[in-house]
Amino acid sequence: MRIRIDHETRYAYDRAARFIVQVLRLTPRSTEGQQVRDWRIETDVDARIRRTEDAFGNIVHTLYTERPTSALMVRVTGEVATVDTGGVLKGTPERLSPLVFLRDTTLTHADGSLRELAARVAGGDDLSRLHSLMGLIHAEVAFMVGATTPDHTAADAWAQRQGVCQDHAQIFIACARRLGIPARYVSGHLHRSDGVIDQEASHAWAEGYVDGLGWVGFDPANGVCPTEHYVRVACGLDALAASPIRGTSYGGGRESMTVALRVRHMQQTQQQQQRQGWS
Repeated sequence: MRIRIDHETRYAYDRAARFIVQVLRLTPRSTEGQQVRDWRIETDVDARIRRTEDAFGNIVHTLYTERPTSALMVRVTGEVATVDTGGVLKGTPERLSPLVFLRDTTLTHADGSLRELAARVAGGDDLSRLHSLMGLIHAEVAFMVGATTPDHTAADAWAQRQGVCQDHAQIFIACARRLGIPARYVSGHLHRSDGVIDQEASHAWAEGYVDGLGWVGFDPANGVCPTEHYVRVACGLDALAASPIRGTSYGGGRESMTVALRVRHMQQTQQQQQRQGWS
């Protein structure tokens, strides 16, 4: 399917910041499951944008403002053609051993309760255990916007049995690593099958490494492996490492941020354009 993405982030500062540096992991790369047909990054201030890649193979743009700035807008727009690969990821540059993704982080540390959750996963091969783990988390952790913040750990979210997709993914990662299976965090976009195109934030899921298959995606928030409705953007050890935007500013005082995101099937886009033309 062809998915159109329009993602805009706006920052406002109490007073002009002397300079701002933003690290942007907003650009997907083509794989066997997705082909990036068009992608652009724009900003409304005088800034330099430098493209690199990080150790995880993510496309990274670093934005540097050129003069004092009281407001900043970063917009990405593009089109990605996707196919269903059954959740199996192929065609990405893998510079690191899968064993790196057994590494513990603060956000994905498995406390006693998470170790108990991991122990509940039935026996069998790694793929079966990962599917069982996804099913448990989907059934027992309610999706609740506002229940957690980006600073909440997997253990925090599991303790209250609610959270958003970031929390579901990090609980999955913590337990998979406890089982000895490499796992990593993925940020991206989801075209919703219910027709909702305006979304509050990007989506997140996890990938586990299975011998013979490689990396396989699991979305515990929805209880499914990624399909053609998913656009994969970045990965890392946890949500912090795969964050779409991270940055810092010098001066500026208090900062506020708003996000506007639209994820549409191209057919929806064409129908909307036709309606606008008729009105």
